[in-house]
Amino acid sequence: MGAAAVWTLQVGTPSGATTPAPIVTTASAPLVVTPSPTPTPTPTPEPTAVGIDLAAHSTADPASLWVIVNKQHPIDPLEFEPDDLVTVAGAQVRAIVAEDLRALLDAARADGVPIGLRTGYRSYGNQAAIRADVASRNGTEYADRYSARAGHSEHQTGLAVDIHSPTRPGCDLKSCFPDTAEAAWVAQHAVEHGFVIRYTPENTAVTGFAPEGWHLRYVGRELAAWLTANGVTSLEEAFGVTGGPDYPS
Repeated sequence: MGAAAVWTLQVGTPSGATTPAPIVTTASAPLVVTPSPTPTPTPTPEPTAVGIDLAAHSTADPASLWVIVNKQHPIDPLEFEPDDLVTVAGAQVRAIVAEDLRALLDAARADGVPIGLRTGYRSYGNQAAIRADVASRNGTEYADRYSARAGHSEHQTGLAVDIHSPTRPGCDLKSCFPDTAEAAWVAQHAVEHGFVIRYTPENTAVTGFAPEGWHLRYVGRELAAWLTANGVTSLEEAFGVTGGPDYPS
């Protein structure tokens, strides 16, 4: 007798097809998504000129570019005289000032504002004579406000100049000077050439001197830019040096 036939019923699979393998999943820990931390805002830095070092020059050495001379801080020695004076447009200044001073005058002229110079360096003796004349005509109290005592004038350093207004010469060294074209030009452009207006209405209490829109002090382009960027109106404030309206008793 022959072997019995065995019939196998395949359900749901067409003839010739391969039954797909079942999908097996492995249990695992649930996926945890950690949110990124909120970044801390970076504070906006105060405006500053890049790379300036306020300790680069002495504020006491009379030969220093950043020397501070006021009623509290006389030149030391009192009869100091720069040894590198040169003449620019009829005024004596230190050699370090000359190139930028010429550039300032040329730039103003190119803008149609032919600025002149009244004075630059003044010796101790010159300042003493000027001060004595002012005091004799207007009194000591007036002189203390408007004319530095000998040894207390920036002009003796060779780093300061008084400018002249060819457009309104009657306003030279007078309260109407700020209304001149020359005053408006230096207020906007002097800093570009390393100069600052040393005595302003804003800093009178610190410098001790009445406003002088004609008095330019050379500090170099780096410091002039830093003072402007940071809204600092006096050298005293920049370097933490004392000043004020009174001479030492």
